[in-house]
Amino acid sequence: MVITLPDGDQRLALFGPADRNLRFIRDLLGVRFVARDADLKISGDAASVAKAAALVERLQLLVRDRGHLRDEDVENALADLAREAAAPQPLALDVFRRDLRVSPKTEGQRAYVDAVLQHDLTFCLGPAGTGKTYLAVAVALALLKRGTLKRIVLARPAVEAGEKLGYLPGDLQAKVNPYLRPLFDAMGDMMDFDQIRRLISTDVIEVIPLAFMRGRTLNSAAIILDEAQNTTALQMLMFLTRLGHHSKMIVTGDDSQIDLERPEKSGLIDAVRRLRGVKDIAIVRLSAADIVRHRLVSRIVEAYQGVEGGTEFPSDGRKPTN
Repeated sequence: MVITLPDGDQRLALFGPADRNLRFIRDLLGVRFVARDADLKISGDAASVAKAAALVERLQLLVRDRGHLRDEDVENALADLAREAAAPQPLALDVFRRDLRVSPKTEGQRAYVDAVLQHDLTFCLGPAGTGKTYLAVAVALALLKRGTLKRIVLARPAVEAGEKLGYLPGDLQAKVNPYLRPLFDAMGDMMDFDQIRRLISTDVIEVIPLAFMRGRTLNSAAIILDEAQNTTALQMLMFLTRLGHHSKMIVTGDDSQIDLERPEKSGLIDAVRRLRGVKDIAIVRLSAADIVRHRLVSRIVEAYQGVEGGTEFPSDGRKPTN
């Protein structure tokens, strides 16, 4: 590897008196240096050469800023490189858009993605804006693109929040489309429209109301249930038992926004209570600190988690009663 050196005094400062800095790096990393004009050639095994090159380039920045190097600068720079190499690397999910790689933006989101990758069944609870659905879809698409899974099934319960389905215009598909729209929106960020249409038309991707899952067993699939707080315990049991061989199941929901007539009967709350501690099942809870939408969203969530009109929101997800 060849590195371009600074000119004049900066080069002398980089090398140190009698090339002391270069000799220290040479002896420490077991590499060889050959300096010729403005070039510094580094040879040796690939890992040591890469480390030496990174170290020299970092020292060049110090020389450029300060004009000299202190005795401890070489050791400190080497220690910094070692710490950076040991730090967890950003997790990036390779989805279908060539110009996009989806990465968790918070520690909670990273724990969520890690849990999905390491477990066949993952529950994720958290407030709006924490990326529960978006990251679930991103993991599913990344595994589909990699060939680890063969299909994706995205489901949502069609529970009315103040409106009745029968009053909406159109046929059944038109009535349920609004409930499935967030799943289409997430996919639309990570694939172009033609890809979505092609994969849906060939049943590689299926977006359906929860009720249509009954009686099926899904193998080699990513199976995502969104808005799971609006399931009943029986619906949740029906969904969880769809899990087939070589599949991953992701259940997401916000237990502070339950639209059931009896919120305490939420299938999500019931499942988390029953399955907590069961081997090979992950339960992840995101918080307002993991919200990645507009900065006001986290403030809104925090305000509603406090006191509204003198009545606190109960921790079990029930809506307040006056």
